[in-house]
Amino acid sequence: MMPEDGIQQACSKKELQRLNEMYAYEKEAFERGYDTVAGLDEAGRGPLAGPVVSACVILPKYCFIEGINDSKKLSPAKREKLYDIIMEKAISVGIGIVDEKTIDEVNILNATKMAMKMAVERVSPGPGLLLIDAMELDGIDIPQKAIVKGDTLSISIAAASIVAKVTRDRLIIEADKKYPLYGFSKHKGYGTREHIDAIKKYGICPIHRVSFTKNFTV
Repeated sequence: MMPEDGIQQACSKKELQRLNEMYAYEKEAFERGYDTVAGLDEAGRGPLAGPVVSACVILPKYCFIEGINDSKKLSPAKREKLYDIIMEKAISVGIGIVDEKTIDEVNILNATKMAMKMAVERVSPGPGLLLIDAMELDGIDIPQKAIVKGDTLSISIAAASIVAKVTRDRLIIEADKKYPLYGFSKHKGYGTREHIDAIKKYGICPIHRVSFTKNFTV
């Protein structure tokens, strides 16, 4: 059951039930004796430009945040609001960023794992258990559990997805100021028709992933 302070945050019985369901993995971990549980997720595997960003978030026990969900299901304004709440409440947050040049060198899967490992290494205290969205990491001496669609099933992973997404979006919006021809602030580097047309017209810029854009350039 959600503690009293969590109940006061919930806007409805339906939301209360949803949050309790999203806390099932964390609750199980605490009951098994893990003191700290971290959620781990990434943003930016699919775009044509910019880095892949991972976040590792350790929330306090029984930290329920109204409205928290998979970042893809939230509006930009809602993500920003939840980002601030998560950063305020979290015990620790680690961010890992791997740029487009490294993505081209090692491929997006390996780059994503690199970013995730960076994020894990930057949280303190270190997590007792990692809950990861649909992925397992090699070379990390921490118990881990991969959860398919974890960003909708775990509060900790949902928090990580929001932090990763907001962090990456802010980086891309800054890049838009430097490379205004591509509309990065609108599509965040994803392969929209507007973005592809701009690549065909102007060629690629320094933050484009060459391996992702070769079909759109001469």
